[in-house]
Amino acid sequence: METILAAEHRQSCHPLSDASQVAAVRRAAVDLCNSLDFDETAAGEVAIVVTEAATNLLKHAGHGEILLRPLQHNGAHGIEILAVDKGPGITNLAASLADGISTAGSYGVGLGAMRRLSSEFDIYSSPGRGTVILMTLWPRAVKALSPAEAARRAPALRCGAVCLPMHGEHIPGDTWSLALDATSATVVVADGLGHGPLAAQASELAAATVARDPALPAATLLEDMHGAIRATRGAAVAVARIDMLAGVVRFAGVGNIATHLISGPERRQLVSHNGIVGSNIRKVQEFDAPWDEYTLMILCSDGIGTRWHLDDYPGLASCHPAIIAAVLYRDFSRGRDDVTVVVLRDQQGWRP
Repeated sequence: METILAAEHRQSCHPLSDASQVAAVRRAAVDLCNSLDFDETAAGEVAIVVTEAATNLLKHAGHGEILLRPLQHNGAHGIEILAVDKGPGITNLAASLADGISTAGSYGVGLGAMRRLSSEFDIYSSPGRGTVILMTLWPRAVKALSPAEAARRAPALRCGAVCLPMHGEHIPGDTWSLALDATSATVVVADGLGHGPLAAQASELAAATVARDPALPAATLLEDMHGAIRATRGAAVAVARIDMLAGVVRFAGVGNIATHLISGPERRQLVSHNGIVGSNIRKVQEFDAPWDEYTLMILCSDGIGTRWHLDDYPGLASCHPAIIAAVLYRDFSRGRDDVTVVVLRDQQGWRP
């Protein structure tokens, strides 16, 4: 199984409210590229994309955020860019996606060229609510793969995530992890009690415990975490094992991580028991639920409000999971806590 630990691939948030901040977020993106061994040309493309995204965001929305996250797959490292705003939205998305179109006096490469430079691109814009743009870029050796080879190497599940600390903290007390092979996956979201480094110690140890043997049953993994993090503050934890061949999710949770399965009009919330992993667990129970290629799984820490429904966002459910995670973060973050949203869907259920 290939395992992604959020603690090893931290996401950074770069607020934008002034033109002077564009250079800062561009430098942050290039520095990240350099740490991931991007060549000069690929790093330059990242700089163009980030600059255009940030400039357009300021021109059209006035303020917003750029989220940067390192990516990992098959031993290669890439970068994910999310541009998030609460502006007026894009009235004519088709025209805006044409190369060379810039309606706000920015650099003029336009959304079309941003899409062309990106290995993966998706956008969601809603009138009066704003826009979220996803772009992923990889070193040129990865981008040069044939479509057939790229499809063969694509992960079985698409994953999107936002995991950020509360204002004033540098390290989130939340974390998540994903272990994935061709037919199964194990996802964990953990929220350490409180905030800051001690909360992070609990959540990251919980996720690392699962990463050692992610193929174990969900209930067993939860019990293993309970023993492993006894010396910490403890955490709320949800763990799900997805068996794509059997078409089933096996889930166990303790605490207030909200876990939803959405398939068409059906929405099901999976049950977590009361308690604190690492401190007091009254009951560990595993639940089964159906899984198919059109199922969305959404896991949220309690930094996200609960009164959201994807039906309020026409077309959002068909977007890349990273877009869905960013919209929920933008519109339902409580603003006084660490925040984590992880969204998973089958590769076959989404096409760019």
